Amino acid sequence: MNIFLDKFIGIIGLVVLIGIAFLLSENKKKINWKLVFTGLGLQVVFALIILKFPPGRMVFQVLSDAITKLLDFTKEGSGFLFGNLMDQKTYGMIFALQVLPTIIFFSALMGILYHLGIMQAVIKVISSGIAKLLGTSGSETLSAVGNIFLGQTEAPLLIKPYIATMTKSEIMAIMVGGMATVAGGVMAGYVAMGVDAGQLLAASIMAAPAGLVLAKIMVPETEESATKAGAELNVDMKKANVIEAAAQGASDGLGLALNVAAMLLAFVALIALINAILGACGGLFGFPQLSLDWILGRLFAPIAFLMGVPGSDIITAGELLGQKLAINEFIAYTGLVQKMSVLQPKTVTILTFALCGFANISSIAIQIGGIGGLAPEKKPIIAKLGVKALIGGSLATFMTATIAGILFK
Repeated sequence: MNIFLDKFIGIIGLVVLIGIAFLLSENKKKINWKLVFTGLGLQVVFALIILKFPPGRMVFQVLSDAITKLLDFTKEGSGFLFGNLMDQKTYGMIFALQVLPTIIFFSALMGILYHLGIMQAVIKVISSGIAKLLGTSGSETLSAVGNIFLGQTEAPLLIKPYIATMTKSEIMAIMVGGMATVAGGVMAGYVAMGVDAGQLLAASIMAAPAGLVLAKIMVPETEESATKAGAELNVDMKKANVIEAAAQGASDGLGLALNVAAMLLAFVALIALINAILGACGGLFGFPQLSLDWILGRLFAPIAFLMGVPGSDIITAGELLGQKLAINEFIAYTGLVQKMSVLQPKTVTILTFALCGFANISSIAIQIGGIGGLAPEKKPIIAKLGVKALIGGSLATFMTATIAGILFK
């Protein structure tokens, strides 16, 4: 494909994504277009620094290598517990032993960083800058930036005292931000699977302004925010000492790892069952190759095309995008890793960005329970915004992926 036509399609894709959000907006006249274009520009700047600016590329490559090297230390603990089973040359890739321990180790490390106040400082600095540029409130911006490192139910804890008095637009921003990003521990799992750490980190950083932009288009601010002038991190994450912080982090990581294991076991089996049923039904009409992947691939192929995925990979990309939305992102990334060798590098980059978010159907229930539990009086609003937040989170990851595709060389 001609390089200029390739980039033109990506630009059209951005217009279409913003257009979808506009059509779903609750109050089109109240949309703050200055915020929208500033947020879009911020994403482009991040992407240029990461993908085009040599010093920026070098910094992110160093960060990527550092993260990969850091996670390699997991092998020491895993080797102690599992011995020769960790030898991939002999036993191959055993997901439960190679990937899940990484989540536990990273959670323990994050527990230490929060205990020392390092993560809070990073979140505060980034959120202050974004809030000033976009004009968003302190509470919603803190949550959006917190989602770079935390999960969709953990990040709202950073602003727990404010949730009960937040506006509908701010609640939407919290929800979309959670859908548009993944937790640090889960990201570590993707890196262990073979996904590029630098691109995952870039996707998470770009998703913070992307989530705010889409939330403010779909549910524009029409009320006065209680934290317009700023907000403080009021959640105390300090433990008695570093040892307790690491132990609690490891315990939390174990819960997450077991949840991931159970989810993968159940959904891989269920997908096989669904494919068998669809294949049998399709066989009755002379189409035995009918499967969930076949259906999803064709449903989401137009989105893949608009993001700039090369023509030969559009159906495969559509399959993975569909799996991510209908099932979850872990299943989708597993499929991406398995197909990396046959996909073009640009496709891999675009999908790495596009799949980096919790925007799937089950996340609606997770947010209703998690965020609603912090402010029960807001639960009806959260439930009402669930589907809209799912769409907003998906559009946010598609937006960051499209920008990455436009700038891909």
